[in-house]
Amino acid sequence: MKILMVCLGNICRSPMAHGILEKKIQEKGLDWFVDSAGTSGWHDGEGPDTRAVAACARKRVDISHQISRKITPSDLETFDVILAMDASNYQDVLKICQRPKHKEKVNLFLNYRYPNMNMTVPDPYYDGKFDEVFELLDSSMEALVNHFEKTEKL
Repeated sequence: MKILMVCLGNICRSPMAHGILEKKIQEKGLDWFVDSAGTSGWHDGEGPDTRAVAACARKRVDISHQISRKITPSDLETFDVILAMDASNYQDVLKICQRPKHKEKVNLFLNYRYPNMNMTVPDPYYDGKFDEVFELLDSSMEALVNHFEKTEKL
């Protein structure tokens, strides 16, 4: 299973989700791969926002090694699941989908915890609520992991 987390700049939400899922994968001994990307490319080559790094570190999740990058059309082939943090990024990912099978891979991150509600993960870049976003991502990750563990066994 290969999962890609996507937000706007790939410096806050998606790196946090990426790090949380990596930790859960390791804890559960799953043979999954996770990565993250942004739809904008504004921060290509940069590390995560220092506030995101600090919020994750407080929960023993290390994201300091991650490097921001922009999502590419090849990601649509490589990854089995592509999870957008909000509706805008969801639409931006769909715009680069070249085949129907690519579109089937894209979903909103919170739909695994709140099915079909199309809820948004708030962007802490502007309001500084990194700890709250961490908690939302972390608590939602269990539903996501449970969903994909079940589908892998089918």
